[in-house]
Amino acid sequence: KILLLCLFAAAFAMNVDISMYCNHKHNYSATELRLTEIKNYEGTSLMLRSIGIPTNFWWGNVNGTNYLTFQRNQHIPIYCGACWAFAATSALSDRIKIARKAAWPDVNLSPQVLISCELPDEGCHGGDASTAYEWIHRNNITDETCSPYQAYGHDNGVGCSSEIKCKNCLPNKGCWAQENAKIYGVKEFGLVQGELNIMNEIYQRGPVTCAIAVTQELVNYTGGVFVDKSGKKTLDHDISVVGWGEENGTKFWTIRNSWGTYWGEKGNFR
Repeated sequence: KILLLCLFAAAFAMNVDISMYCNHKHNYSATELRLTEIKNYEGTSLMLRSIGIPTNFWWGNVNGTNYLTFQRNQHIPIYCGACWAFAATSALSDRIKIARKAAWPDVNLSPQVLISCELPDEGCHGGDASTAYEWIHRNNITDETCSPYQAYGHDNGVGCSSEIKCKNCLPNKGCWAQENAKIYGVKEFGLVQGELNIMNEIYQRGPVTCAIAVTQELVNYTGGVFVDKSGKKTLDHDISVVGWGEENGTKFWTIRNSWGTYWGEKGNFR
């Protein structure tokens, strides 16, 4: 049980600097614009009708099919506070896979484009997935086949350029900005609040991005249903929610993190 604010568009104790895991920075100036846009979408496909929702659901196994793209690690090749960019691109990549009925190959949108090009967020020093959706809505984004993750952003040395958005290289020719790059966009984006509304959005459309409060106990998590007892409500980390369930009478969300598969339950937690 953890506090969620969502968007649609261990074995032993360790001394860890928990601040390195806290990269969500809410962009209040973008909220007013985003809420105005949501208002304009009333009566469109943004407004979902509630349907029968199962007790347990996970996009990683829907009748034997995995609709989730691969797990990520924002901390390599060097540490970068890009949780917001990973959460946003992970949820969107999964929604593309769902829309394509899990057809090969997967499309993995590029968090590097966001940390290098998206403002007013702060690259490797934190940001807000909602602002990322707004930026993609206005500018589109490429995938990792031509913009791989470097763990540097506009804040620490790798600014926005045509090559950052899509790059190609050949022997004896060097590298250049690839023309005719495949791009992806966001048609609609908005806020979703409340347990049933979040479940309904995930069930009908796919994973959502949420902000959570990270504690030392969560950093040390190794498995099982995590129950926060700290009462912390400062939202400082972005993740994506890919399902939900109930175990021994305890409800849980299935959450996809960006700390590598060695952490938690193969990169996830409940």
